[in-house]
Amino acid sequence: MKIGIVGSGAMGNGIAQVLATAGNKVLLYDSNPIVVEKAGQNLEAQFQKLAEKGKLTYEEAETYFDNIRLSDKLSELKDSELIIEAIIEDLEIKKELFHKLESLVSEDCILATNTSSLSIASIASACQKPNRVIGIHFFNPAPLMALVEIIPAVQTDKDLISKTKTLVESWKKLPVIAKDTPGFIVNRVARPFYGEAIRILEEGIADCATIDFAMTSLGGFRMGPFQLMDFIGHDVNYRVTESVFQEFFYDPKFKPSFTQKRLFEAGYFGRKSGKGFYDYSPNAEQPKPNENPELLETIFKRILVMLMNEAADANFLGIASAEDIDLAMTKGVNYPKGLLLWADEFGIANLEKELDQLYNFYHEDRYRCSPIIRNLVKQNRKFY
Repeated sequence: MKIGIVGSGAMGNGIAQVLATAGNKVLLYDSNPIVVEKAGQNLEAQFQKLAEKGKLTYEEAETYFDNIRLSDKLSELKDSELIIEAIIEDLEIKKELFHKLESLVSEDCILATNTSSLSIASIASACQKPNRVIGIHFFNPAPLMALVEIIPAVQTDKDLISKTKTLVESWKKLPVIAKDTPGFIVNRVARPFYGEAIRILEEGIADCATIDFAMTSLGGFRMGPFQLMDFIGHDVNYRVTESVFQEFFYDPKFKPSFTQKRLFEAGYFGRKSGKGFYDYSPNAEQPKPNENPELLETIFKRILVMLMNEAADANFLGIASAEDIDLAMTKGVNYPKGLLLWADEFGIANLEKELDQLYNFYHEDRYRCSPIIRNLVKQNRKFY
């Protein structure tokens, strides 16, 4: 298949590598010729590295790299059968691009966006044939992360959904279908991992190191929330939180924190800037966690029930099936277990009780228990 990718940043490059490895002819486009040249060097080095590690033969590495063509001319995308846009998260810029692309390509060309949180329907509205627009959201780094969220807009042809799913599977990726709502599955359901952790910090219950330790030692998460936010970068993580909050009509459960906003404003983006919640300068002393078992259990349980509640609400509101939500969280952000399966093990009645205790204490809407949890308790049922 001839596939065009618009944007040769880290995500565009990663997608190009995935598609070329799956045997597709890829045209990687960026308007900046210097960026395009650098992308080609990075991709060639990446295939070479995989050959050196024995994950590919040198012949395969050369063949896959040869599947990629580089260009700084938008017109060269005209023969594409599928185009995946992977540019800046700015709705107006994306709409302008889709409007231009539609005038270039054939009527049968699929136009896809890799947006992580913007409305697919809004992007599609820039096209005369919005029925051919769909969301294909990869996770970073694309070659390593198995999950791909497929998000049809209200305008998208129904048969394009199954066609896209088959395509994604041919790239050796795991597709999940999500409703076109802010954050889709992963970026919506994961919000409490960050938000509730910051809330616990702001209340003075525990410091970053202790909260991180609670989630890694008791929960089996690969990284704690503050480690992960610093790794992602507050320029990215805070913007997603702010975007989801605004797009959900300012629902208080998605409310951003001043603590993270101040880090963002100060340019303390995390690892990439040398400072975030933690100090990454060479001689910085890393804080040690408080290993009090009771405190760790309190922290872990509070963040976990908020995550399970958000996953439950996504299922209740038809964002995705229970299976797809659990697959998304284990394969998209490496959670140790699917949150709805975890809820079954935790006990649905216990989950309802924990959430009600939080709500009764704070009287804040962010702690409201999802109706699906109450229904399951009444019916003595589980998610699975």
